[in-house]
Amino acid sequence: MSEIEGLNRKLKTPVAFFIFKRPYTTEKVFEVIRQAKPMKLLVVADGPRADRAGEAQKCAAVKAIIDRVDWDCEVLKNYSDVNLGCKNRVSSGLDWVFKTVEEAIILEDDCLPNLSFFRFCEELLERYRNDERIMMISGTNYVGEWKSGSQSYHFSYYGGIWGWASWRRAWKNYDVKMQLWESEEVKNRIRDVLANESQYKVRAKQFEETFLGKIDTWDYQWSFARLLQSGLSVVPCKNLIANIGFGEDSTHTSSTSSGVSEMLTYDFNFPIMFNEFTAVDRTYDQKLFDTIISPRRDLLAKIKNKFNKR
Repeated sequence: MSEIEGLNRKLKTPVAFFIFKRPYTTEKVFEVIRQAKPMKLLVVADGPRADRAGEAQKCAAVKAIIDRVDWDCEVLKNYSDVNLGCKNRVSSGLDWVFKTVEEAIILEDDCLPNLSFFRFCEELLERYRNDERIMMISGTNYVGEWKSGSQSYHFSYYGGIWGWASWRRAWKNYDVKMQLWESEEVKNRIRDVLANESQYKVRAKQFEETFLGKIDTWDYQWSFARLLQSGLSVVPCKNLIANIGFGEDSTHTSSTSSGVSEMLTYDFNFPIMFNEFTAVDRTYDQKLFDTIISPRRDLLAKIKNKFNKR
């Protein structure tokens, strides 16, 4: 898709934009949203922390960027005056989004999309709107490219939340408290879905720590909800999102030496070649696990970071 075609295309799908305190990254993501020109923009903002000097001013500067919407667009705002934190602000914000609209494209303030990401999401949201096997459209392909010469996308039990889209019908399965994780039957169900003991052990540890409140996050709960329903994610054959938020000012992505920091993005080739089958690509999932998630990779990254700091 050419840049001109992207600029002239009217985006009918609502875009949900999550902001906080980073004017620089927010500005960059906002400019791409501005090019996409969504007809409806839902903005979710967390409030400043009282003990952080200057944070109120940063939050105000970020909100001022939203006030610069200059295209034909309905802007809906869900701003918190107090700081709710990552877990409660994003989860409550997404609850509000999917109570307000049936489907949405979601971006956080550090997830910089290629312009073609919006059309990719919109067409696949329509394609799988009533197919409950599909729970998420992802813009992130963590391995960069995957079989891009023969397909437009594939299905995964993973799927990145750095730029994604979904439907109200899928989000209804979300529970920020993950109450069903206590059930041994549920744990066995997820083990069966993953069909890989190494992957299950890592996921189970993540879910257990999230359930116990040791991790202040919202997204492991979303992964849990999808796996519990055997829900698939659509992943593009080429990565469409760069996370530009790695650094000391980030909540969870503080290491700029991460292998997924500011990944390359690609222009997506349209028209989309729609799949004639709906089945998980376990080879891709294993590749993603080995590259991004596995404990051995985490250990090697820590060793690398240690020596880089000397």
